[in-house]
Amino acid sequence: MRGFQTSGFSRFLLLASSVATVCMVPLAHAQSPALHHTTPAVTPATVSASKVPTTHENITVHAPPLPSIVLYPHATPTGQPVRTTGAQGRTSGRQYDWGVFNRGNGEAAGFGPVGQYGVAPWAEDWSRLRDKSKRTDPFDVLKYIALNESGSIWLSFSGETRLRNWFESRPNLGTQKNNDSGRFGVRNLYGADLHLGSHVRLFGQLINADAGGWNYYGYGSTYRKRLDAQQAFIETRWNMLGAKSGFIFGRQQFLDAPSYMLYNRETPNVPLSWNGFRGYMVWPRLRIDGWDFVQTNDAETRLFHDTENYNTRLYGFNMSWAPPDGHFMGDRSYSFLDTFYVGYKLSGSSGAIAGPGTSSNNGSNTRNNFGVRWHGLAGPFEFSVGGIWQGGTFRYAKTDRARSVSGYAINTLVGYRIPKDRFHTFFGLQTDVYSGGNKNKTNGTIGTYISPFNPQTNYLDTTTYMTGSNLISFAPLVRATFFKSVSLQVKYPLYWRYSTQDPIYRSSGFYKFAHNFDGKFIGMAPQASLAWQINAHVSWTQYVSRFMTSNALNRAGGSSATYYQSNFVFRF
Repeated sequence: MRGFQTSGFSRFLLLASSVATVCMVPLAHAQSPALHHTTPAVTPATVSASKVPTTHENITVHAPPLPSIVLYPHATPTGQPVRTTGAQGRTSGRQYDWGVFNRGNGEAAGFGPVGQYGVAPWAEDWSRLRDKSKRTDPFDVLKYIALNESGSIWLSFSGETRLRNWFESRPNLGTQKNNDSGRFGVRNLYGADLHLGSHVRLFGQLINADAGGWNYYGYGSTYRKRLDAQQAFIETRWNMLGAKSGFIFGRQQFLDAPSYMLYNRETPNVPLSWNGFRGYMVWPRLRIDGWDFVQTNDAETRLFHDTENYNTRLYGFNMSWAPPDGHFMGDRSYSFLDTFYVGYKLSGSSGAIAGPGTSSNNGSNTRNNFGVRWHGLAGPFEFSVGGIWQGGTFRYAKTDRARSVSGYAINTLVGYRIPKDRFHTFFGLQTDVYSGGNKNKTNGTIGTYISPFNPQTNYLDTTTYMTGSNLISFAPLVRATFFKSVSLQVKYPLYWRYSTQDPIYRSSGFYKFAHNFDGKFIGMAPQASLAWQINAHVSWTQYVSRFMTSNALNRAGGSSATYYQSNFVFRF
């Protein structure tokens, strides 16, 4: 990645974004109904080779439509409001045909969860709309625009406008002195996906955002953003060694990691994006993925000036295997086994570690994460079990002094969905352990696990006051879908420090209280979320939590707090 010239790479990103976003010509009549990524039906007589003509077979799959509440699903298959099948995901949703990896919310395919819409809009496949009889929505005219007579060159537009407001009585456990803070944010993400046949496409996405409120705090370039390129990449696809393969180069979202480790940066207006390359191969029951990125430098406030932040790198590979299906307690059973390596390099303040007292030490932080995750369902039970060992090296700034790293994380979510229950009721238990170290040590191994790239916001804590470092969390939860478009979840997490010699960490850095906090129990944060999919394009999600700090934390200067958040989202 160091070989890229910043200015040239930026010009490529802006050019790709412009081409994909503004390229639109009059609609032509599509002739071919073939779906993108459709695989020819093969019989034993046709396997031999090219001398025998390949035959195509049209197969109609009868599956009920996706319930409204999963039109825009969230990460982690465990605890989804409604259980769905792979057939529903392909015939009713908008996933590409990734076979068994489409099951549930499609997250197992490595491109984030996809229902009718996806966290990554370029993971949506709208090619079926070349058959005009399948267009049932007023926005369908924007989802497939044929640019040539055969329909092999086509354009698809996507868009999202999100209005988010939230209230905090005592932000950040009472350490942020803008009490009774009310904040408001609005963002616009609009893009275009230009397909040049079945093997090449360009995707571009623009962003702008603003924020306001009263007694607000913390607004920066991730909340207020002048128009810029959020994503701009070229992708090539082909079949190789029996696998559906692809290579993506440019600025892009990345979601092929457990959502408790790395996600899309949901609370601020500007999601995470990365610059570099990614390659993938998908077989019927195995897929591999490799990547090398630098983070987008979104600190710029000028128009179209985001570049690359070479101080922050992300690289690694993932392999996912889908074992043979089975049955358990009279119902189907399937699962996915992921093994992965995720490395990242952080420099400057982003790579700092806690030091004696309330000090911090800047430096370069290299973290090598080796992990495994097993997730899926077994009859009425749904589960996700994962473990990560984190090694690496921390080098103090302006010195040659270095320390090794050895931390770990264990993340489990196991639950029971009542069979044939009209409310799809799910009872679960989530447990998370993130190792901590000793901030007073200035030599030896660093034991604090870090997760700097924003795990899914509501995985650990709706308020985002807690993050995955020096933490033990125990959280029972229940979720029910009372109507086809309304889902309610109630969760009751309790938090402890892993090590009393390490501070409490937040999403950026660690907490500094007025007095020394010598306790282990941090507090508990009962929380509820209500999701209403008003129609196919508009949703309203609300979160409420009461973070109740422990007596020991109150004596140190912490404070309990009430938190409320509302998200009104339009997308197409």
